[in-house]
Amino acid sequence: MDFVVDNSWIVPYSPLTSKTIKTHCNVEYCNSVKSIKYICKYVTKNSDMAVFGIQSFNTNVNCNEAIWRIFALPIHECRPIIVHLAVHLENGQRVYFTASNTVQRAETPPATTLTSFFAICQSDPFPRTLLYWEVPSYYTWNFQRRKQGDTVPGYPDVRNTDALDRMYTVDPKNDECFYLQLLLVNVRGPTSFE
Repeated sequence: MDFVVDNSWIVPYSPLTSKTIKTHCNVEYCNSVKSIKYICKYVTKNSDMAVFGIQSFNTNVNCNEAIWRIFALPIHECRPIIVHLAVHLENGQRVYFTASNTVQRAETPPATTLTSFFAICQSDPFPRTLLYWEVPSYYTWNFQRRKQGDTVPGYPDVRNTDALDRMYTVDPKNDECFYLQLLLVNVRGPTSFE
């Protein structure tokens, strides 16, 4: 096969910008209406996003941002809320040690969404009616009842929102954890790993 190599294979950059911010920076000129979507899609990414800003002493706003603000379009939004749900075996959660917390972490591992789900099913009758992946619609990430949303019939203190779950994937070769995940998506209101 023959390949044609031309300037399109070269990553555009600005030596002045790279020197000013002391790092490599790709620079490209966008000349289309689609460029707004291209630029703004990174602003509205989910929880694994990086948010940063460049400040100067003058308060100039670029034309794209000005138009978005004039039309009251959302600049940054994460909707619907996505809650990551842990799946692990008993005492199999990730633990981060520092020099000061080693003994405490070894004695009492930190709570995860899974262990919190078991605990809330032991103390509250409503979560016992739910599957693990349904809980984010009614509870926040730290398993407090949501304060906004529609009231659930028969449970006046419980509210339902459009929050979604994202359960971590478990490899089928990890037998016990994979079967635990299958149980969590089919058994309502478990109170422990047993």
